[in-house]
Amino acid sequence: MLKNIGKFIFMIELGYKYISIFKKTFFHPFITLQPAYKKLSQDRQAYSNSVLEFLNIEVEVIGEIPKKNKILYAINHRSLLDILVMENIFSKNNKNGTWIAKQDLFDSPVYGKFFQYSGCMSVDLNNGKGLLKFFKQMKKTLKKVDDFNIYIFPEGERNKDKCIKEFQSGAEKIAKANKLDIVPIFINDTLEKVFQDAPFEERKKVTVYVGDIITKNDLTSNYKDLVVKAGAC
Repeated sequence: MLKNIGKFIFMIELGYKYISIFKKTFFHPFITLQPAYKKLSQDRQAYSNSVLEFLNIEVEVIGEIPKKNKILYAINHRSLLDILVMENIFSKNNKNGTWIAKQDLFDSPVYGKFFQYSGCMSVDLNNGKGLLKFFKQMKKTLKKVDDFNIYIFPEGERNKDKCIKEFQSGAEKIAKANKLDIVPIFINDTLEKVFQDAPFEERKKVTVYVGDIITKNDLTSNYKDLVVKAGAC
């Protein structure tokens, strides 16, 4: 019980510290999009690495993150740790980008400001004008930021099952509209359980599988091939 309280206190206190750091970049009157996203990405990664170190979690990667940018990374989703684990991987590969998240997360009184000021993009799937605004913002950002990448959970919500849920169409629509390649990524662990058990006395290893770049083929079928390779389903 005390272990659980301690990790939440650590994460919340550190999160509020980083909100102040994010705001300096987010509200900077002279910074342009490219250096802004680089700085926000680095700060998100620093926060994530600090939390994983506190929880005593190590990330092992099977496969390679592409050197090129302007890629959409499609990732399975089981826990809030998913973002932290992926930011750890992106930090080791010098990647900048943004997370695509539902508007509900930005409206949260607990962590909404963290998402907003750290450079994430919100999308309201039930609002036609909201969708149009989102696609315009995405197009503008990709035009102005050379080393930009997009991170998305195509399942749309947390999945408590061992296998992946049916993907929503958003990831492929974003990729097609912006002529982006897609890279499937499978986190081969039930990170919700990992988070519940953390922090660990002995180092806990989490394995992440990175698939090949998808240019034309169907995301779902390619993703299922990656899951089979991981021996998960």
